[in-house]
Amino acid sequence: MTANKPDGVVLVGIDESETSLTPVRWAAEEARRRDCRLELFHAGIGENLDVPAKVAERKAHELFGRAHRWLSRAAQVAEDAAPGVRTQLVARVGFAADLLIELSRSVSLIVVGSHGLGGLRGAAIGSVALRVAASASCPVVVVRGRAVPEGAVVVGADGDESVLEFAFDAAAGRQVPLVAVHAWHAALFDEHGRADAEERAVREQVAVWARKYPSVEVSALAARERSAARALTAVEGAQLIVIGSRGRGPVAGGLLGSTGNRLLAHSACPVAVVH
Repeated sequence: MTANKPDGVVLVGIDESETSLTPVRWAAEEARRRDCRLELFHAGIGENLDVPAKVAERKAHELFGRAHRWLSRAAQVAEDAAPGVRTQLVARVGFAADLLIELSRSVSLIVVGSHGLGGLRGAAIGSVALRVAASASCPVVVVRGRAVPEGAVVVGADGDESVLEFAFDAAAGRQVPLVAVHAWHAALFDEHGRADAEERAVREQVAVWARKYPSVEVSALAARERSAARALTAVEGAQLIVIGSRGRGPVAGGLLGSTGNRLLAHSACPVAVVH
């Protein structure tokens, strides 16, 4: 089970806000489930000024002092959420999205909130979450809405094996059902018999992974729906939605396609983007 390697690392980004502690709780439980280390990450923007060395040293000390205070608080929140979880505090100077994308090459999973870490307040989805979800090298979970502990894991069945593996692993680790969803659309003259064929294709797609994860209760749903995001969110009471990434390049916006962007902005539960 790839996602549950004991030597993996779950990294969660926090800033100096109360809302960033919600992803910490989710990440702590995930790290304990995977039996791996939880890294609590904070990025600080240093002032790039031509100042005397002593002044620069003092500013750096203040910057890392604030970071350490927030990271220490986050570590306590993580311990309360998942007693015994192993934690490590990581503070860096720079832009959060750039640093998280860089760190994604060496960790198993990145967890961020839908806002925060310097993101634009009041936007449907923060710029940091959008950039990291689109461009990271590892899976990214954007924690938004409310995770229903006993709810199913919902996965977009689009032919991506990495997405299915992540989703099955998540369902098995949580001991909850998995719902594989595929959205399809057809003109009226092409509709006859299409629904049965689409549902059969979804069942065949997940059959291999179902054999590898016999403990997971699996159901397949082929929805005649123009919007894949609408089909995925139609499954009530989900605790996690898993989708693939079609993102390319470092610029935020539109990289995940309409499905990813809509889910990250409006999903009622956390969303995992698998690369």
